[in-house]
Amino acid sequence: MPSPSLLQQLISALRCLPGVGAKSAQRMAYHLLERDRDGGRELSRVLAQAMESIGHCSRCRTLSESGLCRLCANPERDPTQLCIVETPADQAMIEQAIDYRGCYFVLGGHLSPLDGIGPKEIGLDHLDERFAEGEVKEIILATNPTIEGEATAQYIHDMAETRKIKTTRIAQGVPMGGELEYVDGATLAHAFRGRSEF
Repeated sequence: MPSPSLLQQLISALRCLPGVGAKSAQRMAYHLLERDRDGGRELSRVLAQAMESIGHCSRCRTLSESGLCRLCANPERDPTQLCIVETPADQAMIEQAIDYRGCYFVLGGHLSPLDGIGPKEIGLDHLDERFAEGEVKEIILATNPTIEGEATAQYIHDMAETRKIKTTRIAQGVPMGGELEYVDGATLAHAFRGRSEF
């Protein structure tokens, strides 16, 4: 069987993006090759550089080009408040939508025992180390309102409770089963302001 052509390899590679099926990938590939080769070259250059240079912040675990992200390095952030989110996209959404001045912790997912994702896989050992430092006085649980997100929030709440850390949970306006990345800014701001004791 002959190996796929370079065009087929490009189309196949573009399908790794979320929401991109065979037809969309084919349209993208043809667009780059027929109408925007300079854009394709720039995309290739930036993508290669990003894959090599972007890692995770050693403090909050978000995506970062340096060991410490710009938010963790900012001395004006309030280290006593820690907002816990599932993904860097959720963190970015909160930063864009509201004037939150505390710090973050990015889990990189949620607890899902059936998928082999336990506390260690989402960095809860690192989170417990943050709690042990004694600086955090309140955590704001901003996990997605899904079954897995709620289970993760409950687990983190129990961790915080043993250390006498106040726990709040964003609530109003975020639909059950929804994901923060897709919630509009006004709804998210309302939910954040209306957080309640967990």
